[in-house]
Amino acid sequence: MINFRLIRHLWLFLAVAEEQNFGRAAKRLGMSQPPLSEQIQVLEQALKVKLFDRSRRGAKLTPVGAAILPAVRKFAEQLERLELAVEEAVAGQSGVLTIGAISTAMFDVLPGLIEQLKNDYPHLTVSVREIDSVEAVPALETSDIDLAFARLDGDLGASIKSLPLLEDRLVVAMAADHPLASRSRINLSSLANEPLVMFSRKVSPVYFDNLIATCKASGFSPRVLHEVRSVASQIAFVSYGQGIALVPASLKKLAPANVVFRPLSQKLNVVTTAVAWNAERANPLIDEIIARFRDKV
Repeated sequence: MINFRLIRHLWLFLAVAEEQNFGRAAKRLGMSQPPLSEQIQVLEQALKVKLFDRSRRGAKLTPVGAAILPAVRKFAEQLERLELAVEEAVAGQSGVLTIGAISTAMFDVLPGLIEQLKNDYPHLTVSVREIDSVEAVPALETSDIDLAFARLDGDLGASIKSLPLLEDRLVVAMAADHPLASRSRINLSSLANEPLVMFSRKVSPVYFDNLIATCKASGFSPRVLHEVRSVASQIAFVSYGQGIALVPASLKKLAPANVVFRPLSQKLNVVTTAVAWNAERANPLIDEIIARFRDKV
């Protein structure tokens, strides 16, 4: 049985935790402060823990309160999604499709897909969430998203399938006055002693590991000076004189005047965007979308 009283108490807890003040939280919730304080006390008694340290300056989360906050926040997000799905079902709409996408996919893949979905399923609600590539598989496994567009390649586990959509050739981005900038092509091994600005492994482990393995296959371990969260940041760091970077050739359009690009002697292609889905969850709409992408690649 659903404990609606507990759900309400968790909503109240979240408001106080975010406002760090009972007065502001009460105003946000459209209620007076004394009942709010009383309800939080009821929650603390039910959980047998203290959630807030109260003072004249406000309400500060205790270590226990801080520990449960992420789970409560995620629970609240899931409730909002459930509420939206119920409202749309009552209104006769056809549901919600939740997409997780890296920032570049929002520009090169999603516009066309969303336009098609609007035309074919006018009552479908498409919810797009920006993610890092490393978040794609866990979010698909927990059903937080239905589709992921990210830098993914190789074995993603028993339940997750993927289809490469976009590939690009790696080039070297460097300052215009760098000694290697005078060359028309650059051998990968000549980068052995160069400080590199790399796409962070935490953000895209497969992408990072593939580049490291490629460098080692050329006889050297790369000197990674900076790890950043986007390819755009790689180019920005290069423009600041913080090293050189291996980036997809299509990123030339983002470069300022003091950054130049040189092709590698070796042809190194990387998957810049793949679509991934959970094959263990039956969903005719997902199957149709994947079939459309298969026809294009």
